[in-house]
Formats: sequence, structure tokens, C-alpha cells
Amino acid sequence: MSGSLPATFVKGFHDEEKVRRMEYRQLGSTGLRVSKIALGGATLSKLFSNDFDREEGIRMVHEAIKSGINYIDTAPFYGNSEELLGQALKDVPREAYYIATKVARYEMDPAKMFNYTAEKARESVKRSLNLLGLDRVDILQVHDVDAAPSLDMVLNETIPVLEEYVKAGKARFIGITAYDVDVLKECAERAKGRVHTVLNYSRYTLLDNTLLRHMKTFQELGVGIICAAAHALGLLTNAGPQSWHPGSPELLAVGKRAAEICQQRNVELGKLAMYYTMQLDGAATFLIGIPNRELLRINLDAVIDGLTPHEQEVLQYLRENVFTKSYSWGSTLSTVNMFK
Repeated sequence: MSGSLPATFVKGFHDEEKVRRMEYRQLGSTGLRVSKIALGGATLSKLFSNDFDREEGIRMVHEAIKSGINYIDTAPFYGNSEELLGQALKDVPREAYYIATKVARYEMDPAKMFNYTAEKARESVKRSLNLLGLDRVDILQVHDVDAAPSLDMVLNETIPVLEEYVKAGKARFIGITAYDVDVLKECAERAKGRVHTVLNYSRYTLLDNTLLRHMKTFQELGVGIICAAAHALGLLTNAGPQSWHPGSPELLAVGKRAAEICQQRNVELGKLAMYYTMQLDGAATFLIGIPNRELLRINLDAVIDGLTPHEQEVLQYLRENVFTKSYSWGSTLSTVNMFK
């Protein structure tokens, strides 16, 4: 519901008119009321682009929060995202935002990428709080539970460490993330009452609607549903994906065709993709990686004002002629999870 001010509103800091135009939704049973669009930290680093402009990223964070975005998601895996956010948030009242970070996924080297041990989780949370310059975060998440050696390890070793931090007042809630919706559902069911949010990425987009398979279960469990990567890791944008994108040749060709059509018709595919994803009922917030203020404004436009008649027409054309079936990258972790 837009119009009423959220608990995160700070008079004199926020642009009140913009905040009133933002829609806020309950995040499961946490009691947090979060903005419909949330800030994803992966693009606040060189993980996705070597051209990332750090100062512009900091300015974008300030403008995003002042415009009413009150949920930020980051992770140790996202390059220097936590450190950049630490710098940016120094100038922002702590009550103006909710922030989530993660444990269990760390380095680009596949041999050292994942570590679900209790010892590593403790060290990771300590480091994240230090980089962010915060005494506490709102949500601690286990990153990509579908890459763990077993869900038993996540439930019996990783999550208990996060529970220690909640007990100590260093975090408020616990979440899990995954690409594989079946594993995410199984983990959420087995952790019932211990996990408060689920984050799923690239599974409700113009290319793939697999998240729908378990939406009802997540809602019944009372967990907040965070839907991420509407742009399918850059594939659904006019600029196209990075060379490492894990999609099949067929998938990449579909994205390229859509981008070419959008360029010819003077429309940004990323805006259409974001708009489409945000029509999903049941999700509390839609996480999007936004590296600069120009893209922030395009995405805020899609949230606040929707699409122009011309953009609606192009979206309809793409759905009827390009995105004619659901394309999955597969649920195996070997390639997909290398990069998210």
C-alpha cells in the first residue's frame, strides 16, 4: 500500500513525496514493512562490471534510500560491496533502512567458493559487521543452500551460528537463499520457525516462472518472499549479459533477440523485465542490482509509474513472439551458482 509512511521514514532526510509514492509490504511474519523494490548489493562492486564507478555507487545508495527504498541486500561474495555500503551508510540515519547480508559463499575460485562450517560463519558475520560499520544487521542469510554438501549441514551447523547472533542482538532475523526452488522449499520446511525469509533469484522472470511452483508453501510457512534478479543476471537488458553468463546458447539467443527488438523500438528491456517480475503476487520485495542513479531512476519509474502504452505494447509483443516458453538454466549448481 502506498501513501502511508513506513517506520523507516526520517523527516528531514527522506524525500517525503517520493516515499509516499512507494509501495511497502509486510516481509512475512518479521513485522518489517519493506519497499516493493529493494537494493541488491552485487552490482555495487566489480563483480558484474569492471567499469563500476564507486563514487557514483555511493551517490546512488543515498538517492535510493531518500527515494523510499528501505531494504538493502549484500553478501561477502559481492566483491567490496559491504565495504562500499559501509562508506555510503555513514551518512544515512540507521533507522532509515533494513539491511541483510549472508554467510557461506565467499570467493570466485570454485575450490574456495562455498564454506558452510560454523567457524567460517562466525568469522564471516564478524567481518561483515566490521565492513558495514554496524552493530547489527536486520537479516543474516545462508547464501545458496542448494550448493551446500547437505541441508543437514545448513540446518545443524550454519543456521545455529546465525541463531547465536540473533540471541546476542547482532541480527534480528534469519533467511536462506537459493536458485533451485525445490531445495529452497525443502530447507524452509525443515527449518520451520527458525527461518524468516527466503530469497530466490532468476526464477520469476520473462524467461522462467518456476518460483510459482512453491509460492503457496512459502506463504503457508509465513516466510517473507524476496524475489531477485528480474534481469536474469543482465540477460534481460539492452546491454546484454557479461561473457561469463551461465545460460545455454538457446537462452542467450532469446535474450539477445529481445534486446535487439527493444533497441529498435527505443525501449529498455530491463525496465520491461523489472515491471513484469513485479506483477508477481505474494512476494514482499523485488531485489535489483542498481550500479548508478540513471538505472535507479529507470527502475523507480517502472515501480511508481508503470509502463507507457508504447512500452506495454513492446512487452506484449515480446511475450507473444519471443518469450513463448519457460527457459531454465537447470538446477545444477556447477555453472549457475558460480556467478550469483
